[in-house]
Amino acid sequence: MAIQKRRERERAERERLIVTAARELAEAEGWDAVTTRRLAAEIEYSQPVLYSHFKGKDAIMAAVAVQGCTDLATELRQARTAAPGTRAALMAVAETYTSFARRRPALYDAMFTHLVDLPFATEQAPARLREAFGELLVVVEPITAEGEDPGLLTETFWAGLHGLVTLTRSGRLPEHAHERRLALLIGHFAGA
Repeated sequence: MAIQKRRERERAERERLIVTAARELAEAEGWDAVTTRRLAAEIEYSQPVLYSHFKGKDAIMAAVAVQGCTDLATELRQARTAAPGTRAALMAVAETYTSFARRRPALYDAMFTHLVDLPFATEQAPARLREAFGELLVVVEPITAEGEDPGLLTETFWAGLHGLVTLTRSGRLPEHAHERRLALLIGHFAGA
């Protein structure tokens, strides 16, 4: 039994090593640089070892996305719980979300831009994805009007944040007005 537990720990450690190496390589050089051959060289294991953990790059990217959702949920929770009141919590979460995307662009892309084999917005979504969405839901629920669906309103808020992130990163919206755009979004969501 002890040998089996050791093997399980070693396997889990290799998987963490692969995901961490993929994240770091993607942040340093972009997702195009992340290949199974390159990852195998980075972690000093053979490609068959990588394939014993993941079917390929897409599966590795999905694992990175799930891990990223854990990181995002933690940051959003910290921002939300430190804020005094509903409007302040909404603004803190919005600022944290957009800051996360700016600080970790490759991770953000794996989570919300690249096509990955993860179910979103369903009960089959991994718990970590639901946890990140739940942090957005918690700040939107108090401003949901009677008869409105809090989930749909949260999706709309998230879409607004994602749109601001994406359009600013691509240079279509000038960075200098980012804070004012966030204030406008919050103002319209939470009321003046």
